[in-house]
Amino acid sequence: MKKINLSINGCAKQVVVDEKMVLLDLLREHFHLTGAKQSCDRKGQCGACTVIVDGKAVLSCLTRVDRLEGAEVISVEGLGTPDNPHFIQEAFVLAGAIQCGFCTPGMIMAAKALLDTNPDPTAEEIKHGLRRNLCRCTGYTKIIEAVQLAGRFVRKEISPDEIKPKIDDPAFGVSHPRPSAMIKACGTAHFTADVTFPDAAEIAVVRSPHMHAEIKGIDCTAAKAMPGVIGTLTAKDIKGTNRLKYIVEDRPLLCEDRVRTLGDAVAVVVAQTREQALAAAEAVVVDYNPLPVISSPEEAMAPDAIRIHPDSDNLCFRQPLIKGDAEKALGSSAAVVEDRFVTQINHQAPMEPENSVAYIEEGDGDDEDLLVVMGRSINIHLHMSVLQAALGHENIRYEESFSGGQFGIKLEIFTEGIAAAAALKFRRPVRYLPSLAESMLITSKRHPFDMKIKLAADNDGKLTALDMDITVDNGAYNSIGNVIIGRALHMLSSSYYIPNIRVASRLCYTNNPWGSAARGAGPPQAHYALECAMDMLAEKLNLDPLDLRKRNSLQPGQTKATGHPAEQWAFEGLCDALKPHYDRALEEMSRVNSANGGDGAVVKRGVGLGAAAFGIGFPGDKSIAAVELEEDDMVTIYAAAADPGEGNDSMLTQLGAKVLDLPLNRVRAVTRTTDRTAAGGPASGSRVTYMIGGAAEDALKKLKQAMDEVGAKNHRAFRQVDCPTRYIGNKSAVETAPLDHETGQGPSADSDVHSIQMAEVEVNTETGEVNVLKITTAVDAGPVINPNNFEGQLEGGMDMGVGYALREKYVAGETTDWRTFKFPTMKTAFDMEVVVRETPRIRGTQGATGVGEMSMVSTAPAVINAIKKACGALVTELPATPDKVVAALQNR
Repeated sequence: MKKINLSINGCAKQVVVDEKMVLLDLLREHFHLTGAKQSCDRKGQCGACTVIVDGKAVLSCLTRVDRLEGAEVISVEGLGTPDNPHFIQEAFVLAGAIQCGFCTPGMIMAAKALLDTNPDPTAEEIKHGLRRNLCRCTGYTKIIEAVQLAGRFVRKEISPDEIKPKIDDPAFGVSHPRPSAMIKACGTAHFTADVTFPDAAEIAVVRSPHMHAEIKGIDCTAAKAMPGVIGTLTAKDIKGTNRLKYIVEDRPLLCEDRVRTLGDAVAVVVAQTREQALAAAEAVVVDYNPLPVISSPEEAMAPDAIRIHPDSDNLCFRQPLIKGDAEKALGSSAAVVEDRFVTQINHQAPMEPENSVAYIEEGDGDDEDLLVVMGRSINIHLHMSVLQAALGHENIRYEESFSGGQFGIKLEIFTEGIAAAAALKFRRPVRYLPSLAESMLITSKRHPFDMKIKLAADNDGKLTALDMDITVDNGAYNSIGNVIIGRALHMLSSSYYIPNIRVASRLCYTNNPWGSAARGAGPPQAHYALECAMDMLAEKLNLDPLDLRKRNSLQPGQTKATGHPAEQWAFEGLCDALKPHYDRALEEMSRVNSANGGDGAVVKRGVGLGAAAFGIGFPGDKSIAAVELEEDDMVTIYAAAADPGEGNDSMLTQLGAKVLDLPLNRVRAVTRTTDRTAAGGPASGSRVTYMIGGAAEDALKKLKQAMDEVGAKNHRAFRQVDCPTRYIGNKSAVETAPLDHETGQGPSADSDVHSIQMAEVEVNTETGEVNVLKITTAVDAGPVINPNNFEGQLEGGMDMGVGYALREKYVAGETTDWRTFKFPTMKTAFDMEVVVRETPRIRGTQGATGVGEMSMVSTAPAVINAIKKACGALVTELPATPDKVVAALQNR
């Protein structure tokens, strides 16, 4: 042990530490300064823990405290407070650089260290200064802009007050700061790992090292005798169904007799400290009998294949789609192209590990004790009901902490059920804080698709037929696999009118990681095949790719893939909006390639397109929300609208201000607890603005009508005339029927968001390296509520789409951290431009819809088509790594 004297945020501290103590733990565990975050398992990969030591930005997860004698340490809490923020914190808020907020404190501290020595950095200098800081949400563009803005504040060229939106500015179309942005910038927003309780126990889980095996026995005897161990938990301790059910009741909370994929949970150890729990988990002895491993749908569908679930075929779902006569149309078409396209298993990669907390609030008298679960859900009411059945405990409150990103992954329950089960058994607060490696292992992934496609057109370039065969590897558990296929089919024809379609689709169990919601959830995979085929068809017909897309735009009254007629369609206008950018890019491509040596050049530039039409408000969807005029004359919107970074808090409060014609400071939102909200559906499918916002709009209009009748907007006036102050709003999709099981025909989404993206890339034809220079996206999602939030979603989606196209692939047991995942960095950041059109939607929330998922649907095909345009190499299996580009060049 060693005594160390140091200063933390200007206060003298004396601590006694051992040589293993790192600064991150000192700040978080000893002084409860939780602004610095833990993401990368103390490998120095993410920068979320960045603080300043003696004027330099350091990674606190790698900085040993015993070497800090006399040091001056500044964490984000020492920079500023929400009431008195530092100008850098204000710059991040005003630039829209804060989405989920998990990485923000580290970004701000790195920016502070940079600006202290260089108050006028270039974009490249900013990238270098923040090179160790990762972000999944923003695509880095707005972070760079925030540092540039902060530099202007430093240089006193402008002040925050000069650019800060005013309270009485219009509610819509103005980038009002997110209600949660400043507390995230100041490090005072509590994420799950920041929540502490006296005497909280810690959890470690024994997980399967096998992809597929019988459990012959579990012996916890040695573990129970380990120091600090409170007890153990296995499936026999679960009082309920022990199943986490979405569509099919097939995923156990703790496995009883069989494990079906790597990392399945088998037993739980609860101890006084995390280190003790982890050590004891190593002492649990599990007797496994390995079973044959099914590693692909082809193996799963073999006649002699072992069943992964004894009560279900490995081929667990089919959905054909038949519109018109595709076979006849293919035979009579002027041009037909065909190929096979394959997408990878991918991880959604939120930066925050899968942390959970649970505790008991004792009931009164005969009342059942209240189990409180805190996690990162995007559907708190669904998760509450799933846990009620799985645990056999009815009285549950689910609270959503601030979430460090999610991108669909938090539709699932991973660690919350285990924490809840441990709290019930041991009747004490418990925390389950898994490592990043464990989080990556145990979470659901993006489904891999295997697609054979034929696309045909007539001599005029009008699409005549689409034929696809789609096989989806669902992994070990169903989750919402059926829904993923359904979404792909609903949006299969993208932006186009295709009169004849034939699709066979199938979903198969394997022993791979199971698939679930992931940004876009189905369409990114299917659109990759379709949009690449569109470019193939343009080449065969000798047509310009943009012209081919525009001339095939679906028109109002024409039908989508499912036979559902569209009421309005904004795609043609986006083609026109992109045209000048497209012409500029083609001219630059031609000029640069000629300057580099033409056909003989090693590095070649290419321009590619990808389009998308993303449906929102699918048949049967519904939401509920409430609004209340409170005694303090504030209007509160109660809606279970999770906000892991999209800006739903902005959407709700700006919506309330607009409908009620109130200043923004009179509207607030309550969204994070099942006790004070009703089930509004998930924060997924880009549905929150349209569905939950639509329900809130309905309630707000009722309150507005009451305000008009009362002739006042204050609580006292309502009470004087005995007028209700609380109103319930609802929003339901127009259609309710599902797709026909035999034909795939039926009603589709209420509304559609449209985009067309253009990628500009350089390809090294010797190494296969691809450098994305710029992505331009033209988008029409209706009126823009908050421009910063809107652009931030598009920019983050483009960045994620490029990673999906070029780098990212999850391999079970090998992908364990951000480097093995090839996480996007400042180094891989590229220029982005957003072109916006705002066609009001017929049933949109004040005409608006969501945009978060659509933003990445068309990115990957745009990049792949740009590679093809540059060098003639069509990569048909994602990601397009250099070796695949070289192989495609050799095989072109």
